[in-house]
Amino acid sequence: MSDLNATPGEGSAQVDAQMAAMAAEAGKSSAPSPVDDETSLDDWAAALAEQNTNPAPAPAAAGVFQPLSKVEPTSTRNDIDMILDIPVQMTVELGRTKIAIRNLLQLAQGSVVELDGMAGEPMDVLVNGCLIAQGEVVVVNDKFGIRLTDIITPAERIRKLNR
Repeated sequence: MSDLNATPGEGSAQVDAQMAAMAAEAGKSSAPSPVDDETSLDDWAAALAEQNTNPAPAPAAAGVFQPLSKVEPTSTRNDIDMILDIPVQMTVELGRTKIAIRNLLQLAQGSVVELDGMAGEPMDVLVNGCLIAQGEVVVVNDKFGIRLTDIITPAERIRKLNR
């Protein structure tokens, strides 16, 4: 332990001596000598020279991967076939509203909730939460359906995302 009352030069020499002793015990020197630096630089130079003169061995898995130029281009039909069975969530939205929890808890059977959508206005068709079309409600065999009246183009979708 160093002496707190020692003069600055004396204390730092004592700490340096202690660190050198600890490093020697661990089998390491406390600071590399200039000779060690020159030796390590020579080792690096020799390794780099050897690497430049001897080409790297081919990887063990050579031939497993074909170069891209030799790969036959696949048709877009095959690419689309890969994703046709992925399920998505399609939603038709009549309208939206914000309601306080106090009013939400007061809802009962027969309560009417006012939405922002107007009667006769086209409804939004969303796929995974993204607007893709608008349409009108139809009834087919006692079930509700939607007749698409307007498809949102990819350019319009991108424009809406940037807003």
